[in-house]
Amino acid sequence: MRYLALLCTMLLLISCASDPAIDTVPGPEQIVRLSDSEIKGLDPQKISDLSSLRVAADQFEGLTRLGARGEAEPGLAKYWHIAPDGLTWTFALRENLRFSDGTDFDATLFPALLQRLRAPETAAPAKALFGNILAVEAADGNSVVVTLASPDPSLPALLAHPAMAAIPLHRISEAGDKWTSDRPMIASGPYRLSEWKLNDHARLERNPEWHDEMVPTATIIWKPMEDSLSALRLFLSGGADIAADYPASRHQWLKDNHPAAAHSVPYLGSYYFAFNTRAPPFDDGRVRVALSMAVEREWIADKVIGIGNIPAWGLLPPGLAGPASARPEWADWPREQRLQGARALLAAAGFGPTNPLRFEIRFNSSAEHRRVAVAMAAMWKPLGVEASLFNSEAALHFAALRRHEFALARSGWIADLPTPENFLLVHQQANGAGNYSGYDNPDYDRILARAIAEPNLPKRQKLMRQAESLLIADMPILPLYFYVTRSLVADRIAGWEDNISNVHPSRTLRIRP
Repeated sequence: MRYLALLCTMLLLISCASDPAIDTVPGPEQIVRLSDSEIKGLDPQKISDLSSLRVAADQFEGLTRLGARGEAEPGLAKYWHIAPDGLTWTFALRENLRFSDGTDFDATLFPALLQRLRAPETAAPAKALFGNILAVEAADGNSVVVTLASPDPSLPALLAHPAMAAIPLHRISEAGDKWTSDRPMIASGPYRLSEWKLNDHARLERNPEWHDEMVPTATIIWKPMEDSLSALRLFLSGGADIAADYPASRHQWLKDNHPAAAHSVPYLGSYYFAFNTRAPPFDDGRVRVALSMAVEREWIADKVIGIGNIPAWGLLPPGLAGPASARPEWADWPREQRLQGARALLAAAGFGPTNPLRFEIRFNSSAEHRRVAVAMAAMWKPLGVEASLFNSEAALHFAALRRHEFALARSGWIADLPTPENFLLVHQQANGAGNYSGYDNPDYDRILARAIAEPNLPKRQKLMRQAESLLIADMPILPLYFYVTRSLVADRIAGWEDNISNVHPSRTLRIRP
């Protein structure tokens, strides 16, 4: 009898211990998503990492929100109007808006949100993104008026950022920073956080007070999984519905064995190396162009990287300012013709057999970066160029770039917003230490300033393309390819749409019958 009682107790303990695991696996009303890191914070105005922002976007909604295709759409606002000069935007709010605790809110909330975002004590990482906003005001008829310093057609995408979403200032005024400890957390979006176990999972449940139709999936589980190989194994075993990444080394195997599950999609990111234009030999544009002409970008993207990256001759990913990126005339020349052109440019700059071009390629520690650097060095050997390699960990690498202590260094850019200016402004002289190459061309700055001030979108994009073409003609950077995102999506999940912004709100996902 004592044995039977002990056995029953052990079974009960085992059952209790296994419940949490059972409760965080895919189910008929539950989608499990794997992020590539743990949540760093819950206050939408105090976070910057992608994992935290994704969870915040599920819980908090702004005047606008991002849809399944990554495009801005009406959120708490039902529509908006733009003044002819592009500087004044009026957003008409939906009626009867309330937080998940039942507290009503109206247009007067939004000026206070901007004030908190800009307050020094908030220390908002996204504060600079909203620098073009002069004022946010509540207007008659429950409207919000946003006044800009310069036209910005991408304002709807900016206002979809969680940093300007509706957060419960009424609760924050009572609890201070402890408001994020409430369970469930007070939310304005489709879901609210009901549980967060550090390094285990975050559980989101439907917000009963959300203004829109009830979301199709009752519960979303976010699990941190920093090791992409472990994430792949968990996904293939049925322990997760969506993984935010998978190892590049498994790309072809997945395409061969699980083609429907693996998604490799162009992303809002450019991979390039920066020339230090402040000092010889790369203060001479002929040397920069010569080296660029000799690089086989298709081979690097296909053979060295091999995960579906698009070769790049320009800075802007396709679709940002037109269907294609900038492409110099010589990009379509046969290799031997390009090498001949490169030799001529190097000779004009004073380099040749008796005076070979020598420099160091700097990159941060990564097998991918090393392979790219080795490949470029080999491609330059027919020109008599002697390129050595130097690698360091990321913090030291980028500190050296900010101090201008390099000749040619691995760099790149992943955009905060899907706009061409987000890429182009980096290379202005006014960007200071962040302009790693030291590129300084008044014509480039002038064209870019005209583009920023232009409210007409087609004219604005034309100017952006002109600025990009000038940048690539001067070649302060050596573009190689555009980034891709890698995701795994189970067959039972519907509503997933591949897009360049890699935005996939949980409210747009559903479980197939």
